[in-house]
Amino acid sequence: MVAPGPRRDPTRPYSRANREGGKQPRAAPVVLPLAGCDLPVPSMPPGRAWTEAEEVMWAGLWESPQATQYDDSYIPLVALYVQIVCQSLSSRATAGLASEARYLADHLGLSPAGLRTLGWVMEAADTHAAELHALPAPTSDIRERMARLTS
Repeated sequence: MVAPGPRRDPTRPYSRANREGGKQPRAAPVVLPLAGCDLPVPSMPPGRAWTEAEEVMWAGLWESPQATQYDDSYIPLVALYVQIVCQSLSSRATAGLASEARYLADHLGLSPAGLRTLGWVMEAADTHAAELHALPAPTSDIRERMARLTS
């Protein structure tokens, strides 16, 4: 029985026939610094009024470890991700937008699957010299939490 799909062609340099073991070796993973990105945060794209929550999320994403791998071409993708996630948190998003947010999170390296796909790993933490940071005070009132996110 013949396997489905294209046949191996040894005359073509990128054919599966020329790969040892059927797989190409992976490049070494890119190590992302835990300290995050120290480059200036780019301006938000013009064209709409951005909420305070969107501005905070924008700055946080551009200061994240993943932002060390972003260039100016990522500005529209990050802006779209910020807009969709903030709409989702304020219950104005559809299932299609939620799906797009998951897709963008993977392509921006914001999910474990996205980090794996992009070949990025977080820098190992030195647990002996680690500092503890205070978390924001928890809020049990859902309306207050939503107001913080959508303001």
